[in-house]
Amino acid sequence: MSEVAAGIRVVPVGEVPWSDVQTVFGTRGDPARCWCQWFKLSGADFDRLDAPACESALREQSRHGPGPGLVAYLHDEPVGWVAVEPRPAYPRLRRTRIVSQGSQEPPDDPTVWSVTCFVVRVGFRRRGIASALLGAAVDHARKGGARMLEGYPIDTAVRTASSADLYHGALVQFESAGFTVTARPQPGRAVVSQAL
Repeated sequence: MSEVAAGIRVVPVGEVPWSDVQTVFGTRGDPARCWCQWFKLSGADFDRLDAPACESALREQSRHGPGPGLVAYLHDEPVGWVAVEPRPAYPRLRRTRIVSQGSQEPPDDPTVWSVTCFVVRVGFRRRGIASALLGAAVDHARKGGARMLEGYPIDTAVRTASSADLYHGALVQFESAGFTVTARPQPGRAVVSQAL
């Protein structure tokens, strides 16, 4: 567990009650459908799974290794999530143009970790939750043996993004956390990295 800002603490998903994870992912919208399985599965495999199957997959993944992500609490209320783990855990990343054209790292290197998804509950946004999650993700990756951490954020100064699109994170958030832009494979999208 890490205390990252006043009232915010971030905990590995394997150390929290599953009901708290369910509260963060909710029952509507993309998080409640995906459960951070999009980058882990082929398109056909993802399409075959319904939301309960995706939830079951994340729950099983949360029982092994350093876990696939972290949960943020504001005081004692579960309010956010960040997916962070070794990049080989995300097979679909190697097929995305953002990563294939932008990353300078070998695709199968387990010492390269990726931040792929943020979820912050409605009503708790614009309170520093995502930034706290990113800071904790850096620490989590470092403790997990990562030598490099990558992210694939949206540059909101170039591209207007809906709250749904911001699951990638915002470039300004990553830069504030010490990441540097390593490539801009598309207008409004960047690959960022931080050596650990």
